[in-house]
Amino acid sequence: MHDTAGLTPRELVRRALRFDPTPRVPRQLWVLPWAAQRHPQELAAIQRDFPDDIRAPEVILPPVQGVKGDPWAVGANIDEWGCEFVRIQPGVLGEVKNPMVRSYESDLDKVRPPYEWVDLDTDVLNRSCAGSEYFMLLPVPLRPFERMQFLRGTQNLCRDLLDQPAGLFELRDRIHEWDLAVIDRWSRTDVDGIQWGDDWGAQQSLLIRPALWRELFKPLYAEYVKRIHAAGKFAFMHTDGYVFDIYEDLIEIGVDAINSQLFCMNIEEIGRRFRGRITFWGEIDQQHTLSFGSSEETRDAVRRVARALYDGSGGVIAQCWFGLNVRSENVRAVFDEWNRVSDAAGGPGPRGPSAGDRETAPGGSK
Repeated sequence: MHDTAGLTPRELVRRALRFDPTPRVPRQLWVLPWAAQRHPQELAAIQRDFPDDIRAPEVILPPVQGVKGDPWAVGANIDEWGCEFVRIQPGVLGEVKNPMVRSYESDLDKVRPPYEWVDLDTDVLNRSCAGSEYFMLLPVPLRPFERMQFLRGTQNLCRDLLDQPAGLFELRDRIHEWDLAVIDRWSRTDVDGIQWGDDWGAQQSLLIRPALWRELFKPLYAEYVKRIHAAGKFAFMHTDGYVFDIYEDLIEIGVDAINSQLFCMNIEEIGRRFRGRITFWGEIDQQHTLSFGSSEETRDAVRRVARALYDGSGGVIAQCWFGLNVRSENVRAVFDEWNRVSDAAGGPGPRGPSAGDRETAPGGSK
């Protein structure tokens, strides 16, 4: 294991989030079931040689009536909201082909958020955190924009965002009410951070006008962050696609770490505008480099991100995606190259009083 100058994985991650020097960049591997099924030996070796610093606690969710099928097998399943997903290959999420809310007037009352999940077994969760040296990040099932698409259908929802019928706001607010109940309950646990996600970007632009996003969705995320920080936790957000236009907004509302597809955007401009203001929690190009590039091209991609976003003073977490069609040797190259980057940056250890050494709450002054 690369030298960490006596810091635990939790301390490494906290220092990265607070823009303090670390002896190496902390890391986290995301594994899709596809990779575990196709490359079990290679995956085990990567996890042995490059163990995660960020881990998820054990969570036992109460059962929800009406759930059916395997969410990763070929075929269909019904999730906790009653949405039917269809897959043509195993190990991926699938798509909703038959949305529940075809008419706000007749179908809105069919929407029943899984309030059973608010009352999860926190004793089990807290026991998995107790004594752990890892940064415990709790993924919470919050995805308001995507959930609205699952329930209403993407095309219908896009029209609604322009026409803004009353039902649109009622659907959004029902989802948000449930989201806040989950955050309020789940954040009263011993985890270090709370993670949620919504995919907002197409390949070259935001999916909707930034002004419309700020009007309809930014307030939801601001409330998430406010409550997560009030509980003393760090706020982590994932969003795919081109999201350059909302980085400033996410920084403004206090998101601590953002996972986004850097290679859909101008990485150098991201660095000029936002380096040192939010922690970049990955990623390396999964669309092209990880799936179709060589190991050396993968290392070049890591070095490009490092030049733009990292100088040894925190602000970066080496997250990598091991999903559909990703080459295992490229995943290994990502983490090995980040270790080399850490060494080249001088491998600084803790040095003197800094923001991370003071009693600084998540989301406070960086």
